[in-house]
Amino acid sequence: MKSFSVLLLLILVSAVLAQLFLPWWSVVPLCLGLAAWRSTSIGGAFLAGLLGAGLSWWLPAVWLNTHGAGLLATRVATLIPLGGNTGLLVLVSGLLLGLAGGLAALSGALFRWAFAPRPAAPAKA
Repeated sequence: MKSFSVLLLLILVSAVLAQLFLPWWSVVPLCLGLAAWRSTSIGGAFLAGLLGAGLSWWLPAVWLNTHGAGLLATRVATLIPLGGNTGLLVLVSGLLLGLAGGLAALSGALFRWAFAPRPAAPAKA
């Protein structure tokens, strides 16, 4: 459980910092690299990537939506067939980034698993 929490925190903090200066998709190689470096289980890596990337998008989006950027979000939600519902826009966009981060972290964990040293098979006499 400790390894999952560390990976989740690493992804969350680094994704928030990366999104300040880089495009949204920079979270994908970040999740891949961090999961390849720190993950111990495949399912835990996916969940950490999903939650870390999703929360790194949801938390600022909710804050911006409630503190003055609601007009722009309403216009974007009107362009997409969401009926102007800004809450649904935040939910859908965070879910999409969370899935992208989760799949990237899953790929990183599988990459680590594929190249991990295997114990030697016992010799048959």
